[in-house]
Amino acid sequence: MDFDVSGARIFFQVPTNIPVLGDFVISETLLISWLVMLVITLLCIFLTRGLKVEGISKRQALAELLVETANNFVRNNTGGNRFDKLIPFVSALFVTSVVSNLISLIGLRSPTADLSTEAAWAIVVFVMITATKIKTGGLGGYLKGFTTPIAVMTPFNVLSELATPVSMACRHFGNILSGVVINGLIYAGLAVASKALFGLINSTLAQIPILDIGIPAFTSIYFDWFSGVMQAFIFTMLTIMYIANAAEE
Repeated sequence: MDFDVSGARIFFQVPTNIPVLGDFVISETLLISWLVMLVITLLCIFLTRGLKVEGISKRQALAELLVETANNFVRNNTGGNRFDKLIPFVSALFVTSVVSNLISLIGLRSPTADLSTEAAWAIVVFVMITATKIKTGGLGGYLKGFTTPIAVMTPFNVLSELATPVSMACRHFGNILSGVVINGLIYAGLAVASKALFGLINSTLAQIPILDIGIPAFTSIYFDWFSGVMQAFIFTMLTIMYIANAAEE
């Protein structure tokens, strides 16, 4: 997309010079996703180096606090330790989502502003939900569930089942992309206002987007920090609740 606001231009488009490895296209989203995974991996290595039983360091104390928080988060929302096996997956999903959402703060395009990222996460979650349902009630019980309460409801039940990953992916994607677009429009609007305001004083000052300095930081508190962390929390919470509910059916 390309917006033009009285001379201020904002670009939201995929570059045309994307590197290709055989039939495998290396997109900007993929590169930054690898960067996110690298950052998380290095952080985990840093926090878990030199673990001790006594006289632990502040780094180890932080690592233990994060692990305990993840344990409590899953257990408190599933009613016990029945789903402890989900803790590593849920923790990885939450951290990956948070880092991906907040990486835009350093000028990189957030991978979660690309629907393919959330779609991949949602598909994985959907497979886990389906596997849990089949494990709980058997394949026959899972298929029979589509005919509840009456057989004529089968098409609607199928659509409802497929709507789960779609709604999860689109909710997360929509909120992150809207933040990117709104922030871009704010920068563009401030650039236009700066040009008009300071152009009355000096033509040289009119070329410098002075109002873009500092002011967008306040909007970033919501669109980047709050919204980014909140969307990661919501996606993770829905993952836990859907899988836990599937085990009860």
